[in-house]
Amino acid sequence: MLISIISPAYNEAQNLSALHERLRTVMATAAWHWEWIIVDDHSADDTFAVIRQLADADARVKGLRLARNAGSHAAIMCGAEHAAGDCCIALASDLQDPPELIPALVTQWRAGYEIVWATRNQSGDNELGFFSRWYYALMRSMAGMREMPAQGADFFLMDRKVADALTRFSERNMNVFALLLWMGFRQTSVPYEKQKRLRGRSGWSFGKKVKLLVDSVASFSYAPIRLLTLIGFSVALVGFLYALFLIGNAILGKPPEGWSSLMIVVLVLGGMQMLMMGVLGEYLWRALDEIRRRPRYLVQDTTANVQVTRRSNAPMFQE
Repeated sequence: MLISIISPAYNEAQNLSALHERLRTVMATAAWHWEWIIVDDHSADDTFAVIRQLADADARVKGLRLARNAGSHAAIMCGAEHAAGDCCIALASDLQDPPELIPALVTQWRAGYEIVWATRNQSGDNELGFFSRWYYALMRSMAGMREMPAQGADFFLMDRKVADALTRFSERNMNVFALLLWMGFRQTSVPYEKQKRLRGRSGWSFGKKVKLLVDSVASFSYAPIRLLTLIGFSVALVGFLYALFLIGNAILGKPPEGWSSLMIVVLVLGGMQMLMMGVLGEYLWRALDEIRRRPRYLVQDTTANVQVTRRSNAPMFQE
C-alpha cells in the first residue's frame, strides 16, 4: 500500500525540514510505503532549494515548482496529478495541521470511507477562525452544502478513485474542498485542533480569502443572481407604487416639490444597478475564464525523481 502526501508550499523554506522529520517519525510506526509530493507555488524564498535537498536525501520526497503563483487549490490538483498512491492526503506545509493525525485518517479510509476530513475543533488564528465560520456558514446556506464543517477542513484524505475523478474537473477558479463535498462518495471526519504556524508568515492573504469566497459561491450557487432578480422586482414594484402616488397627488393639485427626493431615488437605483452589474460580471468573467481554456498551472521545474508525464500519460502542462 502506497500513501501519497501532497503539500502545497508557498514561502515555506523554514518549515519543510521540520515537517519532513515529523512525517518520517509518524510513518516509521506504520507498515506503509509513502511518498511526499511538495508543490512549490512559485515561492519567492528558497523553498524549492530546500525541496531539492530533501529529495536528494530521501527518495520518497518529490518536488514540483509551478511557473507562477496559482494558489493552493491548483497546487493540490498538481500534486494529485502526479501522485501514485492508493490514497492521497492533502497536508499543509506550515505544521498547523499535525501529521500525527495521518494514522487516524488512514484507519477510517481502510474502514471503507473514500474521503476522510480532518475537521478543526478550533483555530489558533482568530481572524482565520472568524472567516472560516462565516465562509462555511455561507457555503452551507447559499450553495446547499449542509455537510460542510463549521470550522472548515484544510486537511483530508481521498481514495485513489476519488483523486482520479477529481483530476477530471477542468475548472480554473476552483475550490477543491467544495468539489469533494459535491462529488459525494462515502465521507467521514476526524476532529483535531489546528496548531499555530511554526515559522514565517502565511501567504493566505485577505484578498485570496475573498477570491476563494467569490469563486466558491459563483461555482456552486445561483443564489446571488436569484437575489438580484428579487431585488429588481421589489424596486420596480416600489417605483410603480410611488409613481401612482405622485400621479394621485398631481390629480389632487399637489405636485411634488424639490429635487431631493428625486436625487435620492436616482442615486439608490443607480447604486443598485451597478451592484447588479458587478455580480453578473463576476459570473461572466468566470465563464470567460473557462472558455479560454488556459492551463490551470504550469510546471516550471521538478526534482530528479519526478517523471515529466503524469500518471495518466497526459502532457506536463495541465489544462
